[in-house]
Amino acid sequence: MKRRVVVTGLGAVTPIGNDVESFWSGIKSAKNGIDEITLFNHENLKVKMAGEVKNFDPTLYMDKKESKRMDRYTQFTIAAATEALNDSKINLDEANREKIGVFFGSGIGGLSTLESQIRTLVVKGPSRVSPLTIPMSISNIASGTIAIKFGLLGSSFSITSACASATHCIGEAYRNIKDGYCDVIFAGGAEASICEFGISSFQSLTALSKSEDRNRASIPFDLERNGFVMGEGAGVLILEELESALKRGAHIYCEIVGYGSTCDAYHITSPCPDGDGAYRAMRDAMLDADVEPSKISYINAHGTATEINDKVETLAIKKAFGDNYMKPYVSSTKSMTGHLLGAAGAIEAIASIKAVEDNFVPPTINYVHPDPDCDINLIVNEGKKSNIEYSMSNSLGFGGHNATLIFKKWR
Repeated sequence: MKRRVVVTGLGAVTPIGNDVESFWSGIKSAKNGIDEITLFNHENLKVKMAGEVKNFDPTLYMDKKESKRMDRYTQFTIAAATEALNDSKINLDEANREKIGVFFGSGIGGLSTLESQIRTLVVKGPSRVSPLTIPMSISNIASGTIAIKFGLLGSSFSITSACASATHCIGEAYRNIKDGYCDVIFAGGAEASICEFGISSFQSLTALSKSEDRNRASIPFDLERNGFVMGEGAGVLILEELESALKRGAHIYCEIVGYGSTCDAYHITSPCPDGDGAYRAMRDAMLDADVEPSKISYINAHGTATEINDKVETLAIKKAFGDNYMKPYVSSTKSMTGHLLGAAGAIEAIASIKAVEDNFVPPTINYVHPDPDCDINLIVNEGKKSNIEYSMSNSLGFGGHNATLIFKKWR
């Protein structure tokens, strides 16, 4: 018999707040986390805007020496994981650590560490390259660092599937607990790629918005959208087997009831034009949840603000929901945070969970010009109070990776 899986802890570091409470408060108040890049000198770049994490102090979560041995993306990871653990109130001294796992992803990993050490190599030679370069930069080190910090002995690994990384980690963690392999899993993702090399690379791909107006840079589904804005941060969900959570009297945010994972098998960066892969991910998640499309109240769209992505996701939603496609509210919280790449699915899952718990639909902010190709039930500029029984979160990554999660209100 399959076990039920609930969420009992949340942690977040984002461009609109460095913990879950401030993140969700920012969502509800339609806060714009996009602003001019400050992490490096962007004078020679055409891209000027990003969703940076502000006022982050890693020494609140680790000592200074330890922080210097971590890339920024791993520092975000430990901050979010610490918050999630404290929120869950799991007593690790009493828990069976062999049944606690970590499924935590990153699209790119420690890119700023690689950038700085390649510069060292070129300027000062190979003998000056830090011996910590590899352990600081590899994309699985965040997962390993969570496990090491908290002594977690169950399955620990990282899924890298571009912008779907965190959503895949959460979905696979849900399946792992459902099938009885672990009782508790720390799941999510982190990213910190706002560095000169990261921005330059995506700029060359013509994927980023070149707008210098912070209020017209990240504008998903808007007719004038012209590329995504890079964000950074981390999100951690603590998933737990239902009976374990009930036994210890845990606060339950919601139940995870559906997960779909598909591939376009079409192109390295572009989604399949008819939206078939994204459609099948949503379809499979609803089949897994045994829920009719008419029951889904809210969709947190992938909604990157690239011309093709938003149009294709609209087609996918229409195909997945059929005659009910105008029933679910839809928004892209990337309008507030930018696109956190491999971490996007984690903070968007948190937004989707809080939407269910708080009966609040997040908005797509800075929306001005409707696009007839994106004719879905968008909630724009201001959020909306509404009863939400089921929410859905979509993530679509380079390489054609698609993942969808469905969360159900806990009663």
